[in-house]
Amino acid sequence: MTALADWLDGHTAAAPPALRARVKEHALRASAESLPATLAAAAREALGGVVAHPGDRSVALDLLAADALITLALLAQAQRAPRDLAAFAAGILQAVRRGT
Repeated sequence: MTALADWLDGHTAAAPPALRARVKEHALRASAESLPATLAAAAREALGGVVAHPGDRSVALDLLAADALITLALLAQAQRAPRDLAAFAAGILQAVRRGT
């Protein structure tokens, strides 16, 4: 198991199994320079899939996963470098607005 998978298991233990699995699926497909950045990239990818299928209820779990991944990215950043949390959050917001 990877460090990312271990971290996710430790921080999503109370989540419903289907949501945990979808969060992990998106996260393990993403790659970035740090844990927080990887989780944020996974969130953007999940959200992109939701936006590509407007009104399609089959992507509801992906929308929940995107929300969870953003929350987890912010948590990971707060644990890693709390002083940089505001800038990290602003960067996520800017990337989502750009669509990247």
